[in-house]
Amino acid sequence: MAHDDTRIGAGFADPVFQSQGAFRALLAALSEPGLARDLGHAVDAPPGLAQATAVALLTLADYETPIWLPAALRDGPAGAWLRFHCAAALVDDPARAAFAVIDGAAPEPQLASFNAGDDQFPDRSTTVLVQCAGLDGGETVTLAGPGIPGRRTIAPAGLRAGFWAEVAGNAALYPLGVDLLLIHGAEVLGLPRSTQILETR
Repeated sequence: MAHDDTRIGAGFADPVFQSQGAFRALLAALSEPGLARDLGHAVDAPPGLAQATAVALLTLADYETPIWLPAALRDGPAGAWLRFHCAAALVDDPARAAFAVIDGAAPEPQLASFNAGDDQFPDRSTTVLVQCAGLDGGETVTLAGPGIPGRRTIAPAGLRAGFWAEVAGNAALYPLGVDLLLIHGAEVLGLPRSTQILETR
């Protein structure tokens, strides 16, 4: 069935229960990097936002957390949906964003465009939601770091050339740097700034 772009889709039917469940899943994704978590289909996601992206933003964002979206999403149904459900400010400067949504295949913006935090407030960096073509079937990447016993491999699909070099450069900034959530459909895979990229092939 075609999506009616003039209608703002539903958010959580039970905001307290559903947001708590999604928050726990997001924390689990970031505490065990590389293990996908299912955020479910609790909302009517607008065009351009994956289910997990919509659920994550509805869980994490509010009027105090500016969001960066590509212009086509910011000026369309996705922007209207987020303004309505989160009362969030949508900004056009990536460095001002608390949360950002990017297309993993698009060449811009680079991860370095977002706020990496500072020595006094490293926790004020941007959390970047990277929408992917899939969470498997792509280039194999070996991870290490907190929350990973030994090593772990992932293979997200549909990411731009040089993406993993950007992630490695971001990890080199630790304890500064952005945190990443790789998203496809209703699933999310966490890559906090503390995760090291050991190998890609």
